[in-house]
Amino acid sequence: MITVLSDTHASGEYDLDGALARAVRQADTVVHAGDFTTEAALDAIQEEADRLLAVHGNADDATVTERLPPARVFEENGVRFAVTHTQRGGEMGLVYFARERDADVVISGHTHRPRVTREEGVLLINPGSHEEPRGGHRTYAELSVENGAVEGAIRTVDGTAVQSIAPEGQSASGTGQ
Repeated sequence: MITVLSDTHASGEYDLDGALARAVRQADTVVHAGDFTTEAALDAIQEEADRLLAVHGNADDATVTERLPPARVFEENGVRFAVTHTQRGGEMGLVYFARERDADVVISGHTHRPRVTREEGVLLINPGSHEEPRGGHRTYAELSVENGAVEGAIRTVDGTAVQSIAPEGQSASGTGQ
């Protein structure tokens, strides 16, 4: 399982709790799309995760940006993921970002609003913010990748699914805030 976080925006010490903490501990990989804000938040999540793949965001302290790249790519069971905090140009900017990296999926943050959409064959996933949501619930994403297909859900921090993520050709359900 891949657990996806973004926009922690911690102001000091940081602790994970509840269903989110379990999701981070149980994940094979944790992806964070930037804006830990503090090194304490980065360290707390890194300590709980078996494997953390993270990028820095626009609000991260210098100590965080020195440790993390602005973008990264990884592969999971035949699916290529590109991770960024944000890109100019909205969703099409994310599609171009994917194409430049030959990625099937882009994970991004910045808006603090969960969103899953498919544009020009690229799956775009924004998990929202698990700490500072804008106009909705505190959220994160859980993904599984099997046989080249991505599925999962956007979940609230108590574990409730609010939007499903279905393989291409199948419909997803939920609010899509």
